Amino acid sequence: MGGDDFHKGVKEPSVKLNGYRLRILIVHTRWNSEIVDPLVEGTITALLQYGVQRDNIVVKDVPGAFELPGAAQRLIKQAQYLSSADSPPFNAAVCIGVLIKGSTMHFEYIADATANDIMRVGLETDVPVIFGVLTCLTEEQAMQRAGIGRNEYDRGHNHGADWGAAAVEMALLQL
Repeated sequence: MGGDDFHKGVKEPSVKLNGYRLRILIVHTRWNSEIVDPLVEGTITALLQYGVQRDNIVVKDVPGAFELPGAAQRLIKQAQYLSSADSPPFNAAVCIGVLIKGSTMHFEYIADATANDIMRVGLETDVPVIFGVLTCLTEEQAMQRAGIGRNEYDRGHNHGADWGAAAVEMALLQL
């Protein structure tokens, strides 16, 4: 397989996804915003492509990755508790952030806690929560995974597109 033939990412689902009835939450960090913002846009673009209505995509921001699980859990539970015809509960959530390894153990602690707690939120709320946190060794790796790499011949792949598709697919399992 040549470099141009290989696409690293989520393979298209075997069934057509129709997210028309879905309400999706995106919680993203403000830290590393130059990388996070394109990932959020990639996620929104994918959700729209799969039929999710723009008014049914709720986007909230938090300071950093460590805050993602707590915010997602509060927002999901609040929507479940206050659900109405105008504001139904969320069918899925996507937590988006970027962690870049530095010279201290901070990266390992934050990455581990964030990954475990995002999974826990999904299990405890019974709402699929997509792990959209890049954990990279370098800024260039993160940029490649956001589709904004510096190499003019290969800018990389925006993983937000994969996370949007995963949110729709997992939400449809619940219906």
